[in-house]
Amino acid sequence: MASPKPETLAAFETAKGFMPVREGLALYEAAAAAGALGLPLLEVGTYCGRSTILLADAAREAGVAAITVDHHRGSEEQQPGWEYHDPTVVDPEIGLMDTLPTFRRTLHRAGLEEHVIAIVGRSPQVAATWGGKLGFVFIDGGHTDEHATGDYEGWAPHVAEGGTLVIHDVFPDQADGGQAPYRIYLRALASGAFEEISVTDSLRVLRRTGPGI
Repeated sequence: MASPKPETLAAFETAKGFMPVREGLALYEAAAAAGALGLPLLEVGTYCGRSTILLADAAREAGVAAITVDHHRGSEEQQPGWEYHDPTVVDPEIGLMDTLPTFRRTLHRAGLEEHVIAIVGRSPQVAATWGGKLGFVFIDGGHTDEHATGDYEGWAPHVAEGGTLVIHDVFPDQADGGQAPYRIYLRALASGAFEEISVTDSLRVLRRTGPGI
């Protein structure tokens, strides 16, 4: 079982974000295994870089790039008045969320800046311009049906044969959380293009076994 370096795990645990350690370790293991394909590892939903640290470490070990995509204005549940709002990442000049500076500091402190390509933009627009295959796609962006479906339809087609698709915040019981990630997870399984490899709390790891989404 692949594990991140102790200093990487320490940086992950101190970074701003929401992913629990158990899920983070499962994410790292999946990313490390996917790195054997020699293709980039991509994350949708950077926020402040907590999970990016793990992908960057796995990418460094595999000799591939870690790519992370986010508009850095925060998802729905992170806006003012919502449960996950953090006023410390609001740009005081324009009054909007801007997690990009915090993300950059997170990577710098972890010593991983040179192993990450950060793309600032909206996921479907970036996906529409993407031309190559990916060994690993981690969907952890917006949790509305519109955003989760856009992330899935935009990025799942780029997962190479034998590549890995990981979906976060999958809650079969709506009492535990929103259902949009669960719905794209069910869609991936129903497509016949992906099989489930592992389940760790709300993290689902799938592998591409055939064409389609």
